Amino acid sequence: MVLVSTTSSAAPARGPMAALTERAADCLAPSPGGLRARKKQQRHAALVDAAQTLVLERGLDAVTVEDICAQVGVSPRTFFNYFASKDDAVLGAEDVAVRPETAAAFVAGGPTGALLDDLEVVVADLLVHQPLTPERMARTLELLQREPRLLTHHMTWMDGHRAQLIELFEARRREHPFVPDPELLALVVMSLLHASTREWHKDQDVGMADHLRTVVNQLRALLQDTART
Repeated sequence: MVLVSTTSSAAPARGPMAALTERAADCLAPSPGGLRARKKQQRHAALVDAAQTLVLERGLDAVTVEDICAQVGVSPRTFFNYFASKDDAVLGAEDVAVRPETAAAFVAGGPTGALLDDLEVVVADLLVHQPLTPERMARTLELLQREPRLLTHHMTWMDGHRAQLIELFEARRREHPFVPDPELLALVVMSLLHASTREWHKDQDVGMADHLRTVVNQLRALLQDTART
């Protein structure tokens, strides 16, 4: 749902939190997706689920791309439209870059103008669009413990994602200078993603993006406490 701001001379004054909520909601509005997009998401999920289930049953080296395709009922050619390798499918690796509209608003100094608030919007955008289920997360964690090669692959993927974030933050700093180093901001974002996902794993009654606010509030409390000492 998009919160639409209306302007009226008789409208009551709004607090800063209300303004932040509206501006962030505009950036996090879902991108339109039709039947084709939904089918693509469903096939992606089916390939991940099949790959993970087979590897848990047989071991990583005993499962082939053809095995995964047979489980889902697609061709290897279709498989490689979704994943570059078997390991990518097992990990459910995909491009989780910030949406172009959210990235553009961030680089332009928005959506709020406050760096930490805007970082929260970036993290929320990443969390909202993660196709993760509790079952898939549990399987992924088990596979990372079982298969050292997958852990190495996952770390490489994380490094690539961190590099994309650094580029985003450097682009904003060129337009709207700020003090923190972009590499530090990338580490903060990765930590917020990890902490929000961890909290969601413990409490799945709400989504990961809903847990983000609690995590950010903890960070704010830490910063405020540090400033007082």
